[in-house]
Amino acid sequence: MTAVQPLTEASIQEFAVNWYVALDHHVPLEETLAMLDEELEFKVPEDTFLGHLGFARWYEAVTNRFFDEVHTVTKVESDISDGSATVRVFVNWQAKIWNPPAEKSQWLGFDADQTWTVVAGPDGPLIRSYAVNALDPMPGSSSL
Repeated sequence: MTAVQPLTEASIQEFAVNWYVALDHHVPLEETLAMLDEELEFKVPEDTFLGHLGFARWYEAVTNRFFDEVHTVTKVESDISDGSATVRVFVNWQAKIWNPPAEKSQWLGFDADQTWTVVAGPDGPLIRSYAVNALDPMPGSSSL
């Protein structure tokens, strides 16, 4: 059995940044699944997705809808206890979207407040639950 890597504030901070780099780059699904616990509950404004199969449906939809994405993590607060952590993640998300047959794409900009549950995994943290608490539009942003 592979030993799990203990959670630390630094490992969770690095993990949160790496998570959003992966989303920005639209990495292959397998790379994102490696960052998620199989018991995942993923709550975003449009729906709740369960497990890897549910996440795969969400990921396919967003990677085909949003482009030029940039996520900037502005704060990560971790409460670590017994191999898991409750994590508040604050992130600025900016992207473009094109709604056919519109002549041009639209800019989106939001500040998100999220709560994650992260568990220790063999290669570092894994997201077990992910919930968007608030999604506040930036001035001038189009709506989702």
